[in-house]
Amino acid sequence: MHTLPSERVRFGTFELDLSTGELRSIEASDTNNKVLLREQVFQVLRMLLEREGKIVTREEIKGRLWPDDMVVDFDHSINATIKTLRRALGDSADNPRYIETLARRGYRLILPIKQLESVPAIALEKDHERHEQSAVEMSGNSPRVQRRTKLRGGKAAVVAVSAVILVGAGYISWRHFRPTAPPGKIMLAVLPFENLTGDPNKEYLADGLTEEMISQLGRLNPEQLGVIARTSVMSYKHKDARLDQIGRDLSVQYVLENSLRESGNHMRLTAQFIQVKDQTHLWSQDYDYPAKNILDVEDDVAKAVAREIQLRLTSQQQVELSRPRPVNPEAFDAYLQGYAFFQGTTDNDADMAVKYYERATQLDPIYALAWVGLSRARNWQANVGLIPTKEGQRIAREAVDRALALNPNLAAAHAQMGRIRQHVDFDWAGADASFQRAIALEPGNSESVALAAESAAMLGRFDEALRLSRQAVDLDPLNAGSWDTLGETEYFTGRLDEAAADCKKALELKPDIWRGIISLSRTYIVQGRAQDALPEIELVLQDLPRSFLHAIAYHALGREKEADAALRELIAKYSERGAYQIAQVYAFRNQSDEAFVWLDRAYELRDGEISITKVDPLLKSLHKDPRFAAFLKKLNLPT
Repeated sequence: MHTLPSERVRFGTFELDLSTGELRSIEASDTNNKVLLREQVFQVLRMLLEREGKIVTREEIKGRLWPDDMVVDFDHSINATIKTLRRALGDSADNPRYIETLARRGYRLILPIKQLESVPAIALEKDHERHEQSAVEMSGNSPRVQRRTKLRGGKAAVVAVSAVILVGAGYISWRHFRPTAPPGKIMLAVLPFENLTGDPNKEYLADGLTEEMISQLGRLNPEQLGVIARTSVMSYKHKDARLDQIGRDLSVQYVLENSLRESGNHMRLTAQFIQVKDQTHLWSQDYDYPAKNILDVEDDVAKAVAREIQLRLTSQQQVELSRPRPVNPEAFDAYLQGYAFFQGTTDNDADMAVKYYERATQLDPIYALAWVGLSRARNWQANVGLIPTKEGQRIAREAVDRALALNPNLAAAHAQMGRIRQHVDFDWAGADASFQRAIALEPGNSESVALAAESAAMLGRFDEALRLSRQAVDLDPLNAGSWDTLGETEYFTGRLDEAAADCKKALELKPDIWRGIISLSRTYIVQGRAQDALPEIELVLQDLPRSFLHAIAYHALGREKEADAALRELIAKYSERGAYQIAQVYAFRNQSDEAFVWLDRAYELRDGEISITKVDPLLKSLHKDPRFAAFLKKLNLPT
């Protein structure tokens, strides 16, 4: 390995300044194209450049970065450092453009390098915090935490480049500092847990813990901290996305990276808290614990995050975070598997979700969250016709009642009760109260916020509905469903141009989101753009909504023969499941008598779509009819 003659080196589309550790993208169009690499990453990149395309072994990296007398999980630390470097370069281990992995040996740079003349300037010393000689011990003294790194005498405090040694997880941070909270809300992304158990079948566990961590952090001070929801962060799973790109995508200042290992009935969670703007690792920690204390560890991480960003917590929140929350490991495992299946899209996924949720409740009958999961799965099966409707709704209600009896302060239980009150009981005020309670208990839950937005819209509280819909997007910006909910809210409030734009955004994020295509088509028709709606309607996969949309689009275009045919098909095939849509078609055709017949039928069938009656633009022709106000009163909707 030789010393590089110049302080500036170019490779591929990047330049590295060896005097400052700054990496620049020479292709970036914006002026903020610098990334200050943390010391481990900088040193590894320097080694790769000095070797000029030849292999740099893992032993050489170990020798450069860590002294012999330090207890370090070298394999994990090296892997994490290479992963961070690849992210900074926008590189991938599977399809490398910059760094090639030679299995069990090491790494090499696969692009040629070019020496550049140094820019005349006053010599810049490397970040003085990177050169601090004092060992900074991470705050937080929970007895549940097992710190692995030990300092042996004074020698370990003075390593190469006088690094700041952060106790915990064998991780060294050269730029540890406590940031001053920026004005406005701090935004945080909890990246998907990395499954390092060696068992690919444990992905459900990693994903479930990601959700649990997001939920826990989302309960903290909502005025100060916003936590990006699961759907958005899961888009980065198994991807080497650059932190600056994640920051731009999600509008976050911080990310929390986590990995999971397993040994018998013990687990190890490694958490790293990173500031996005300069990729500074503010702290890293290993948490070793028995499986039954898994939720306690999440409390410890939440407390550490709160300390790092100077989050104000109420005395009650501090008590809650310090209170032990033991769980039955087998029940928790069954719950997470049920949750994983419930995220699926097939009928079999729903069946498997029910089986695992039922197993969780059998293993631990007082596990409130498992009862909520069972209620959601059974309610969904009933709504789509997989099980008898009334029987499924009965089971769903009993399960959520059980959850609320066990834990009256469980936000997920209140949100689920709101769904049942809304779509089964037609108790709009009760449902609204349930959604409001859910977001009061867990303000950072984007799903509950979206439910509250939809409830406010159907009750005619449009300003509140728009505010909540936009909040849901802020919390889950890469979730197509959040954008679709915003688009629907705008549609109901008459903001049709904005509705069309946001429905398109939903489709950009997920081209096959079924609600998005329906929402966009419907918006075009109400806008008077039925011709634009036709190609969108052809993309609708479900027969019922496609027939409904054809019926109103063809009528809007004056193609009555085709409109009549679509309506006849709708009635012949879907008189039980599509009563409300049939009423919409008749109202759009100004056939009031028929419309009210089918509205009454939708009411008798407990058609959940009837919830939008008050604000549905397609029913506008009915508003002056006295029967409309009477029908709203029958629905317990305000007139």
